[in-house]
Amino acid sequence: MLNSETRAYTLLAPSLLILILLFFGGFILGIFQSLNYFPLIGLENPNLEAYEGVFHTEELLSSVLLTFFVSLTATILTVVLGIMTALALRGRFTGSKAVLFLYQFPVTVPHIIIALGMLLFLSQSGTLSRFFYLIGGIQEPSEFPVLINDRWGWGIILVYLWKQVPFIGIIVLSVLQSLGDHYEELAVSLGARRFQILRHVLLPLILPGILPGSIICFAYAFGSFEVPYLLGLPYPSMLSVLVYRYFSHSDLGQRPSAMALSVLMTAFLLILVVAYKRVLRRGAHYE
Repeated sequence: MLNSETRAYTLLAPSLLILILLFFGGFILGIFQSLNYFPLIGLENPNLEAYEGVFHTEELLSSVLLTFFVSLTATILTVVLGIMTALALRGRFTGSKAVLFLYQFPVTVPHIIIALGMLLFLSQSGTLSRFFYLIGGIQEPSEFPVLINDRWGWGIILVYLWKQVPFIGIIVLSVLQSLGDHYEELAVSLGARRFQILRHVLLPLILPGILPGSIICFAYAFGSFEVPYLLGLPYPSMLSVLVYRYFSHSDLGQRPSAMALSVLMTAFLLILVVAYKRVLRRGAHYE
């Protein structure tokens, strides 16, 4: 007779086996190819040429800067807007349940659906530009501001904000509701103003909840592929798109460069995972 723990592992074994084969198998294969070990095209002497090569790629610096700009901007704006919306939604008002439901709805929508919606709505040939063209706001659809496929990735950032602001907002809202109004009432009784309450009372209390969420948002924005692929420029592109371009190149000699970049990105994301776990541990200790 199996005990509950053994039964749980037995039931999870098929899923875990597929996960191990697909993820770790592909990752190990990628490491070998990143070391220039690719017998299919005659590369049989492992070395670090692919890693050295990616650092001498002209496009790499632009892609790194764009990736960090988009990821950091999206994360900072997400946290700020998430806190502001959570503070606005914490009180009860007429229709608050319906508003809260609509606020949470974007969390359930896949990123690719939002990206396609942005493409149809905000591009220069999209719905909004045609609307302004019909009412005479612009003379040609091409006069509409470039919000999609732009140099700085604002279309990509908009998608992340639409999806991630409710994610952070829900975390902050749950923390605020668990705390109640006692701390704020005490601060008001001591003469604190609203900004002082936010700065010295609320932010320190919600920070342990915000930090793990913001790390998740940054890590996703950093490694995401489908949104930058649909809404970004071919050059400069975010790192994930650059990796895909190397990987899908007809010249298989580009494959080690793709794998080297993938391994470096994975290593950076693993560092973020470690930071996430440390933040969670500190948060638990704080509680």
